Amino acid sequence: MTQSLPPVLGGVAPYLGVSSASKAADFYVKALAATEVLRMPPDDKGRYMHIHLLVNGGSLMLADAFPDHGHPLETQGGYTLHLQVDDADAWWKRAVEAGAEPLMPVTDMFWGDRYGQFRDPFGVRWSVGTTITKS
Repeated sequence: MTQSLPPVLGGVAPYLGVSSASKAADFYVKALAATEVLRMPPDDKGRYMHIHLLVNGGSLMLADAFPDHGHPLETQGGYTLHLQVDDADAWWKRAVEAGAEPLMPVTDMFWGDRYGQFRDPFGVRWSVGTTITKS
């Protein structure tokens, strides 16, 4: 009998290749309140082929680099993973306190969000935003 994998949630589900998928998953649990859904057993070198997390209602998947199988570690860049959240200030603060590098403090932006950016220890740039409600 084959094991069925948990469903992938969200419209676009990032699949990140990072320097240490296990450490990245642990960081995202602490910094982004992620829930771990699945962690496949590591290979004989301690590398993970698949870790599935839920972050803010969507799936985030991770894997270690496998250069011996054609998947080298690549420099992260050219994109930002955005989280639209209930409290951008709290999400940004939690991530920075967990070890993320602050890039842009949360600020009221012209388009109507409180918005900020940080880079995680694995080189991934994140942004958080909360729509400002008028009282």
